[in-house]
Amino acid sequence: MDGLLVQLDAWLSWLNGYLWGWPMVVLLMGTHLFFTIRLRFIQRHTPLALKLSFAREGAGAGDVSQFGALATALAATIGTGNIVGVATAVALGGPGAVLWCWLTGVFGIATKYAEALLSVKYRVRTSDGTMLGGPMYALERGLGMKWLAVVFCVFTAIAAFGIGNMVQANSIAQMARNTASLKPWVTGVLLTMLTGVVILGGIRWIATVCEGVVPFMAVFYVIGCVVILAMTASTLPATVWLIVRSAFTGQAAAGGFAGASVMVAARYGVARGLFSNESGLGSAPIVAAAARTRNPVRQALVSSTGTFWDTVVVCALTGLMLVNTGVWTRGLDGAKLSQAAFGTIPHVGPAVLSVGLLLFVFTTIIGWEYYGERAVEYLCGKKAIWPYRIAWVAAVYAGSVLNLPYVWNFADAANALMAIPNLIALLLLNRVIVAETERYLWSGHIDDEAPTE
Repeated sequence: MDGLLVQLDAWLSWLNGYLWGWPMVVLLMGTHLFFTIRLRFIQRHTPLALKLSFAREGAGAGDVSQFGALATALAATIGTGNIVGVATAVALGGPGAVLWCWLTGVFGIATKYAEALLSVKYRVRTSDGTMLGGPMYALERGLGMKWLAVVFCVFTAIAAFGIGNMVQANSIAQMARNTASLKPWVTGVLLTMLTGVVILGGIRWIATVCEGVVPFMAVFYVIGCVVILAMTASTLPATVWLIVRSAFTGQAAAGGFAGASVMVAARYGVARGLFSNESGLGSAPIVAAAARTRNPVRQALVSSTGTFWDTVVVCALTGLMLVNTGVWTRGLDGAKLSQAAFGTIPHVGPAVLSVGLLLFVFTTIIGWEYYGERAVEYLCGKKAIWPYRIAWVAAVYAGSVLNLPYVWNFADAANALMAIPNLIALLLLNRVIVAETERYLWSGHIDDEAPTE
């Protein structure tokens, strides 16, 4: 069995070399830049977006509140990508990976806005009143490309098990073993039971849990990072300069020649940036479609704040903390690197990281279950939902006991294969995105109700 896993991991590493080479970096960052320019730097509306995200929307069709949809998206987004993912990027790509990860988030705000807008515009109401949307409906209803919608859903259903399930479970299992000597199978059993209880309630129960947990967990983790940065504030300016310089000149964590490490920094920074904020991936728009909102632009603005909080704030703090404490030079990877950084706070630090990661992992697992479930429903109908839920719960346990490198390589490959159909839809429907933005935002009609189709 071990030999088969090694061979599979080697094949995934080879595949990722192509999927995450310059073509994907150009496609992903190019899309972010394209929409940033096409939408007249939509990032400047972030203050308005933040205001809308905390407003209780009473009007409009949908299953959950705007904040509930955002909280669920953030639950699925703010996860191990912010802790272990950034640590892995720094360990493999050097300090420069932090800047690439951060830039992916800054420009990714425009892409997150665009994909959420399409999701709400092309969403449908089922016979039982449930709102369904996402890139698959934009591809089918907006472009008439049902075959590509099917491809997206297949990749989504599979990718969910990597980015939203096994990677998450694996990270917390490793953390529990290192900090509390808890065997991975014990952690797996506990996570499996908690996950099963929550997902039985569907999107309304998932959104309710996320609305309560997400704000607390984000603030809790951010405070921990700020404390560590305050303790080492004297070296912070030099750290920022190191990160910027390394992004364009190269400085690998474990040595190596600079000419190669520039690409390595970009590759891991962008890959982990996508893994963390999911802009361009097509996942968050699936839950955005369930939001009660007056028009597509309002929810698009709210959804875009997910990337702001996730990468521009949380990932940036994590990256600064890892580099500023100097732990990135110790040859550690993943959770161990994050542990070393939080270990600079005596006694309290490891506990803060453990609690933060536990909450991040759990909310990500339940949020991504909804994404995968909707993809399977598109492919096979409602009859496939329960079998998918059972497989999901089983995968939580499996992820807890697998080796980290195998799971991360699988997640990277699945992410790329899922992102490509979504990016195609965004680029081909860019005129629709601009037209809707002109209709509601640029013309000052952000409070108008969209006509019912």
